[in-house]
Amino acid sequence: MRKVAMAIAVLALAGCGEGKSVETPAPKPAVTESQPQTGAVAAQEWDVRVGSPDHKLQAITDLTAWLLEHGFNFYIVKVDGKDEVLLGPFATKAEAEAKQTLLNEKMARAKKTDTVSEVIEHKATQ
Repeated sequence: MRKVAMAIAVLALAGCGEGKSVETPAPKPAVTESQPQTGAVAAQEWDVRVGSPDHKLQAITDLTAWLLEHGFNFYIVKVDGKDEVLLGPFATKAEAEAKQTLLNEKMARAKKTDTVSEVIEHKATQ
């Protein structure tokens, strides 16, 4: 029941900022001849995948509600027709591992043993 109440509260609060103007971030300047180019390969980024250990069907709403309740920002992608919950992207693997450690500590305190996490390379096509 608590999870349902949390989900309703999150949905209710989602519309609280409605009507306020939001500034869009300024676009990054294009690379010019005067700027050094680092090559065609983009910087590598990292994500933390969160889910059940054997990838059984887990209620994604329960997982995402728990993540929201504990202060974790996430996004959802479809991989091979299945939804995956990811934290990130992080600029370095060390940042991703630090967030994974924090997540694992909070899951252990909450005795949430049905969820595991792993650091994966961020896919640009997501």
